[in-house]
Amino acid sequence: MNRFMRIGLVSLLLLACVGCDQVTKSLVREQMLVGQSQSFLGDTLRLTHAENPGAFLSLGASLPETVRVAIFQGGVSLIVIGLLGYALFARRLDAWSVAGFALLAASGLGNLIDRVLRDGHVTDFLNVGLGSFRTGIFNVADVLGVAGFLLLVLTRANARRATP
Repeated sequence: MNRFMRIGLVSLLLLACVGCDQVTKSLVREQMLVGQSQSFLGDTLRLTHAENPGAFLSLGASLPETVRVAIFQGGVSLIVIGLLGYALFARRLDAWSVAGFALLAASGLGNLIDRVLRDGHVTDFLNVGLGSFRTGIFNVADVLGVAGFLLLVLTRANARRATP
């Protein structure tokens, strides 16, 4: 993949994904009070407005604020920069791998924007499940991170299978 196409792919994914993440979070903040829930599709999908100071499933929420800022803003900033650098400059990455790393970077950037602009909190609102079996509350950036991770796992698995 040539440099121009790589920059275009990473830029497109970042703009589209971070934009979608930020628009959905903004809509939730405008339309729902914190703690408010709405149920859809026979309660398979719930929109529940939560402001999360921690990471996935509120991990780290009880850490002192200075530690949370260092980890969730400083650390994540470094990881996003590393992922973008790798997506843009690593040799021998195919388009699928570039997309996977760009999606991971978009995930981190979407939540990082929240933390910087919203006093260290991330807006979460999606919850899916059947009956009492439910996920934690998450957002579009989290979905992007999972998609990027799965894309990288699948491309690596296919590359190993293709190598004799």
